[in-house]
Amino acid sequence: MTLSITVDAIDLRLLAELQQDAARSNQALSEAAHVSPATGLRRIRRLAEAGVIERTIAVLSPEALGHGLTAIVEVTLDTQSAERLAAFEARAVADAGVQQCYRTNGGPDFVLIAQVADMPAYQALARRLFTDDANVRNVRCFFSVHRAKAGLAITLPAPGPAGD
Repeated sequence: MTLSITVDAIDLRLLAELQQDAARSNQALSEAAHVSPATGLRRIRRLAEAGVIERTIAVLSPEALGHGLTAIVEVTLDTQSAERLAAFEARAVADAGVQQCYRTNGGPDFVLIAQVADMPAYQALARRLFTDDANVRNVRCFFSVHRAKAGLAITLPAPGPAGD
């Protein structure tokens, strides 16, 4: 996506604060970014409308909610036509067990991050997505034994001149 807005130092401070804790009030976010609440609210709305902020979510503990098995899955399809890639992708993103889905190049066709309760739940997911799809040629799965980091924060560019 190409941005149609200019992001300045104030926007970057607000984005950095949002990536740390978006659940804070506008007052607290604006205070942490050293801007007035009106400026903070206006800029956050502008960044969301421009697509810089895609969405605001809560990061939950999988273990606390009974989803203690994380699988990183590489999937290679037999036929990589645009319609076959799109069909697999649509099924993967619609599956509740798939947290993230990446179409990749230079290796497998897809890398999935799945979060499920246990091995039987993973086997059910594998049956739904891989075994029942005649176009799936190869599946390689890795199970996480320890989550050292989980997040979606991106490195922000160095701030330029500030504006209002």
